[in-house]
Amino acid sequence: MNIIEAKKNLGEKYSFSAVDTNKVIQKLKVPKNAKVLDVGTGMGSLAITLALNGYSVLTGEPSDDASVYANQNWLENAKKVKVDHLIEFKAFDAIDIPYDDGFFDAIFCLGSFHHINKTDRIKAIQEFIRVAKSNGIICFFEPSKKTIKMIQKSDPSHPEAADPNEYLQGLNLTSRKIKGSNFDAFVIEME
Repeated sequence: MNIIEAKKNLGEKYSFSAVDTNKVIQKLKVPKNAKVLDVGTGMGSLAITLALNGYSVLTGEPSDDASVYANQNWLENAKKVKVDHLIEFKAFDAIDIPYDDGFFDAIFCLGSFHHINKTDRIKAIQEFIRVAKSNGIICFFEPSKKTIKMIQKSDPSHPEAADPNEYLQGLNLTSRKIKGSNFDAFVIEME
């Protein structure tokens, strides 16, 4: 199944992020045999988009996350577009990822970085760096200002988007920003 069919099958909520995530995933050209981590599963949007692009994906979020954004039925969504066999779920916390150093070729985070407590964001980035290969990619998708305003109309307590660059100081890393319609991507290429 391709991204256009997936948008039809999964509807507006999926399509809203897939517009931007699919474009960036294709631009990054991560090798198809890469070990890919999706931090913050939600409804499975990013894991599904990665799988539609031919990647096997490990996805997860904290088992105790009681927010409306977590613990959604990602598996049902993945089955609807026939990519469930490419996605594995494992509960974990972004500040304590249960994998060895240098395990992943690429780490993606769709709309979940700003939900990590501000005091834990540096720890989360350090953990992403730890589990990324030395030539790996870390990619954050954060909602645009327009998207945040839209979300806050129905959820006034929703946090503002986070700029990962604010947490990279002292880590000798920089990210490049790829503007999107609804989500901006912040890409860190490890050296």
